[in-house]
Amino acid sequence: MNTQFQQGTRFVAFSLLLVPALVLSSACSEGGTRPSAANDSQSARRPVRTTSEKPVSLEIFAPGEGDHAGVNGVSWFIDLDLEFPGNIRSTGFTGPQLTGPGVFGNAPPFPGVFAPGKDDRFGGLVVTFSTTSIGALSCQNTANLFNITGVTNVGDDGTEIWDTWIITAPSFGVHTASILYAAEISDLDHDGVYDDAPDVVPDANRDGICDERDLDALGTASEIKVIPFFIR
Repeated sequence: MNTQFQQGTRFVAFSLLLVPALVLSSACSEGGTRPSAANDSQSARRPVRTTSEKPVSLEIFAPGEGDHAGVNGVSWFIDLDLEFPGNIRSTGFTGPQLTGPGVFGNAPPFPGVFAPGKDDRFGGLVVTFSTTSIGALSCQNTANLFNITGVTNVGDDGTEIWDTWIITAPSFGVHTASILYAAEISDLDHDGVYDDAPDVVPDANRDGICDERDLDALGTASEIKVIPFFIR
């Protein structure tokens, strides 16, 4: 799919929808803080990247590798784009969502569940962090915390989905190095739909940490993205 756009344009397009979320307090259900030194050793690890051709294209616009994102652990974005080879149904997308903590949780006009785990509207995506302090920690899929999900292009060669999340609680650390891992999970049940992401990534090698090795063992339809960055 030959889609051309710029990251800056994208944020301008979403700004009117996201402004209310910026003023929400960090008392939402994401809560918690991770000690800054807890995962410093992971930042130095060299990622193992998949090399085979994958059917789904995944691109992450924010955070960028090496970025210093946010203020006191909040107000930073995860912004990504996925392109699928099939129709809308095959992507696992079941409806648009504009959701978040507080009054934005599962509310009109585009309700969606706002909680850790598999996204109820986009069931194939996994997003984890080395410094997650909620749920199953580094193995916790956080895809269901994304605020905005929608279909940006449908063509003869596939379907494009955009997904965006603004962090409103310091659940991933403050003044700490972190690593984001993201991937679209394979069609594990072979029903033609990418909707088989788990709520929690299995720790395949039982080392107590979930990273790209565990995602690779689970099976992915996209390249596994590994983004080391710093949470301010």
